[in-house]
Amino acid sequence: MNVDEILKLPSMPAASPSYPMGPYRFINREYMIITYETCKDALRHAVPEPLEPNPDGHVLYEWIKMPDSSGFGDYTESGVVIPCLYKGEPINFTAQMYLDDEPPISGGREVWGFPKKYAHPKLEVVADTLTGTLEYAGQMVAMGTMAFKHRESEGGIEAMAKAMTKTQCNLKLIPDVDGTPKIAQLVAYNLTNITIKGSWVGDARLHLIPHVNAPVADLPVKRIVGGKHFLGDITLPHGRVLHDYLK
Repeated sequence: MNVDEILKLPSMPAASPSYPMGPYRFINREYMIITYETCKDALRHAVPEPLEPNPDGHVLYEWIKMPDSSGFGDYTESGVVIPCLYKGEPINFTAQMYLDDEPPISGGREVWGFPKKYAHPKLEVVADTLTGTLEYAGQMVAMGTMAFKHRESEGGIEAMAKAMTKTQCNLKLIPDVDGTPKIAQLVAYNLTNITIKGSWVGDARLHLIPHVNAPVADLPVKRIVGGKHFLGDITLPHGRVLHDYLK
């Protein structure tokens, strides 16, 4: 390979790149998001400066089923998102993510700094219940349930599409060859080309089990606020640096 060929590669390994060049299109991406209140001290510990945790102490626990994802395939994801403020702007910080497919793990970490680890999440409808589970290393660490399509969300699909444009960010950490930090950034991105096909709200429950390598329960559930369930098509573009810790 010459230099031009090397620099045109989208990802490693060179012989068989893990993922293509973006942006990435997701069709029929299905979400269940359970909002709950947690301990504010634990929340502050989980959120990196200069972000400020939301004053209500709210956490979003998510399951996302992605059956048609360009470059990544068919996979499911589960994790913790924390509403925050960055210089007064509302922003969502992704704190933990667990999924069952190698390409989006590699791409998510290397491009945007998503905190992805390999695990076994599942989102399915069981009889009358939308059900999410997460297993890590053979152990159940999260289970969420929501009444299936009981009420359409306020404002319908238009309001949900607008909500999905909110800025989101990740803490991207990549070491240099000597182990010192090479990249230490907050990386922001905004979803585009959003088409919501259905959006519902309803009663929900969430059970989190302590696990050292999947510590979702470190943000304990104090009170359930409610559940959201929606389905749509989105595009994930490349990101931008929001804050550089090395400068």
